[in-house]
Amino acid sequence: MRYRSLFVAAAVLFVEFGCAQEEAGQEQDLGAITVQVPDTWKTEQPSSEMRKAQYALPGQAGEADASLVVFCFGPGQGGSVEANLERWYGQFKQPDGRTSSEVATSSEKMVDGMKVTLADVNGTYAPGAMGPFMPAADPQEKYRMLAAIVDSPQGFYYFKLTGPGKTVAHWEKAFGQFVERIKKK
Repeated sequence: MRYRSLFVAAAVLFVEFGCAQEEAGQEQDLGAITVQVPDTWKTEQPSSEMRKAQYALPGQAGEADASLVVFCFGPGQGGSVEANLERWYGQFKQPDGRTSSEVATSSEKMVDGMKVTLADVNGTYAPGAMGPFMPAADPQEKYRMLAAIVDSPQGFYYFKLTGPGKTVAHWEKAFGQFVERIKKK
């Protein structure tokens, strides 16, 4: 019985230590909000002036890295929440012919007094070209997107995580915690 109690106590410490490690990270100022970036994510130089921030989330099970990009266009710019979700859903094709809007899930919550819209969709990812002289990316099967749109006092912040399905599934909990820790300034 004594060993069992020690085992339980050790398990509790292990879980608490593990959770503390998940909470580690660097605070990053994104203007009207701050985020807590997990140490396991790689902060990258944004590949476009339109991006406020960009992160690589390490690939899992032999898959490529996932990418989390952040956009903020200021008050009244960037389109509505619904228009952005529909555009993002349109970047995914479903194997059964349904629209991605039909299979996607979305929800709303409050984080630090700000409304946050969350979305989740998977399928074949086929984003269009990002500009008139840029080619469209090759379609990627079994991809997934997790997104959060934060209605901050200074306008919408758009967080879009895309990547191979197993990799995004691995980072789903961390992404949820990342969103929960967003703070307005």
